[in-house]
Amino acid sequence: MKTVVLVYSGGLDTSVCIPLMREEYGFDRVVTVTVDVGQPQDDIRQAEERARALGTEHRTVDARSEFVSEYCWPAVKANGDYQGYPISTSIARPLIALKAAEVARELGADAYAHGCTGKGNDQFRIEYVMRTLTPEIPIIAPMREGRLQPDGTREPWTRTEEIEYAAAHGLNVSHTRDRIWSIDENLWGRSIEGGRLEEPDYAPPEDIFHWTRGIDDTPSDPRVITVGLEHGCPISLDGQRMDGLALVTTMNALAGEYGVGRVDIMEDRMLGLKVRENYECPAAVVLLAAHRALEALVCTQGELRFKASVDREWGDLAYRGLWFDPLKEDLEAFIGRVQERVSGEVMIRLHRGSCTVVGRRSPWALYSEELASFDSKTFDQADSEGMVKLHGLQGRMYWSLREAQQRGS
Repeated sequence: MKTVVLVYSGGLDTSVCIPLMREEYGFDRVVTVTVDVGQPQDDIRQAEERARALGTEHRTVDARSEFVSEYCWPAVKANGDYQGYPISTSIARPLIALKAAEVARELGADAYAHGCTGKGNDQFRIEYVMRTLTPEIPIIAPMREGRLQPDGTREPWTRTEEIEYAAAHGLNVSHTRDRIWSIDENLWGRSIEGGRLEEPDYAPPEDIFHWTRGIDDTPSDPRVITVGLEHGCPISLDGQRMDGLALVTTMNALAGEYGVGRVDIMEDRMLGLKVRENYECPAAVVLLAAHRALEALVCTQGELRFKASVDREWGDLAYRGLWFDPLKEDLEAFIGRVQERVSGEVMIRLHRGSCTVVGRRSPWALYSEELASFDSKTFDQADSEGMVKLHGLQGRMYWSLREAQQRGS
């Protein structure tokens, strides 16, 4: 019996893959794997119901706590973003592929399948993990490979053709021709794309947002919250210690109520395509802001300058899904050493879509009020005179030589 393990979200692409595995690829046994990284529970149940209705062997893997501790918190430590937004979809894909690989090993599967298209990033992220952990198992990507034609060739699927195919096979999917949003959710962020949202000058309708309130619907009075961190990881909210899952879930609801976390960005995908993306990531925006503020308080100037380049490199690797790359491990060795001192509290003001740091404190603070204050005499300002005289010495020498050259010409 030929067995294929299908990474299954319950959406249009992956649902279409189920009958395709039998009709066009000849698999007798289709095992669907849905990995819970914070999707709505209704979506999880819907995926389970659809999979069973389509005659698959279905497994749901609850990986929410692991996602926070092993993926979100490393992203916080590295101030993980890509082109100005918190990376979220990208850091969930390696974990999803990892769980699918565990099932494939257990079952001795003959192949993997996924619903990624040939235009997106997820094909890289998912297949990289599968090929790293189980290089002997082949991978099938029906949406990328195309629709089988009567002459035996394949042509790319369109979203409209997928909807028609789903309807012909009795698949009850929520997509329509008029409203074709592609939505991906996990604990760290929610992405919305597709349809008219792909147009750079189209204002997104309010109904695409589910995690964040519109500015006019947010509370009129601001709220100041206190985020506690320990060794670079968020650990508490307003003095109440929480596990990672509870903290992220609570912060998503709280910051979303104040309209914090919406991002509308033009993103450069790995293939070079420039696409328009809308994101909601309230918890990520707040917790990353808190982490950056605390690092600025406890790290030296040199550490901050060097870590900025390390963070950019880490974010690029994470965006590309290269979770097991040795360079990522090397970068995390430096990041981890810095995080030993990133402990303390950060006060953040939430109001009308904004997230503003208004205070921070840490036992590792590289700050002295006695030295910094204009009212203090501890710092002998006369000591600066010699340094000021030498400031920009080489540049001044260049300017003098340039002036002399111009006078002589």
